[in-house]
Amino acid sequence: MPICEADPWRLQYFERADCPPDVFIPTEDSDAWLWHPAHRWVYDKIAIAQSQGLDAAPHGVPPPRFPVFSKPIVNLKGMGIGSRILTSATEYEANLTAGHMWMPLLEGRHISSDVAVVDGEPRWWRHVTGAPSGEGTFDHWTVHAARDAEVEGYCGAWIRERLARYTGILNIETIGGRMIEVHLRMSDQWPDLCGAGWVDAVVRLYQAHRWDFPDIDRRDGVSVVRPSDTLASALETLARHEYEQAPVVEDGRLVGVLGRADIMRQFQLREALEVAEMQPPRA
Repeated sequence: MPICEADPWRLQYFERADCPPDVFIPTEDSDAWLWHPAHRWVYDKIAIAQSQGLDAAPHGVPPPRFPVFSKPIVNLKGMGIGSRILTSATEYEANLTAGHMWMPLLEGRHISSDVAVVDGEPRWWRHVTGAPSGEGTFDHWTVHAARDAEVEGYCGAWIRERLARYTGILNIETIGGRMIEVHLRMSDQWPDLCGAGWVDAVVRLYQAHRWDFPDIDRRDGVSVVRPSDTLASALETLARHEYEQAPVVEDGRLVGVLGRADIMRQFQLREALEVAEMQPPRA
């Protein structure tokens, strides 16, 4: 089947890929959970924490110390919904929630990393950082060209030990170099920024269990339009990435989708209004 994509505006990234009908490539956690039963345990965030030697338990088991970070144990839609910092036993008791867990409150860089894996061996990495906008959301994400030796060393060793038979793309979120979430899928917001031919390499990864992407054109990039951007700036973003459409993001939330046709209509309307204003008044 084609690459499974739930958001219509993102289909532009994959519509040219030659994906055989019997190759299953998830971009949604719900599909990944169904298609990778041997590895779906990674969606249990208590298991992810404990696999790294971090204290973690479901609500009902009192934390030995505070503060802790509380969040759902498993949540395939909006992984961080209901997350909060708990600073005391009183606050913990007041926020006991079925299906939630606690773990240490980690500090440091928050990084989202995509990894191409062949039989448990990482073959390619790309790292993304978010610009916080408050309340746990991000204004935008930056896709970095640079490697990250700390994340790749730590997470690479974990992948080799825990996912020895996995082949596909992984998305791993880390804070301070420790994993907080693992996803059996790619980040589908910015595949174009990984370089020409990357999506085709992903198809070969799932089809033939090999990774042969040359990765010779790494560069930093931001792939969103913000409401404060000018029309000219938004059009430049679309042209630079050869988009027909791009998401409009405000305070970390999708507020709309802007297309080239929308921008050109606005330019035409402005031009028509300027022409009309230049016409002499009728007698």
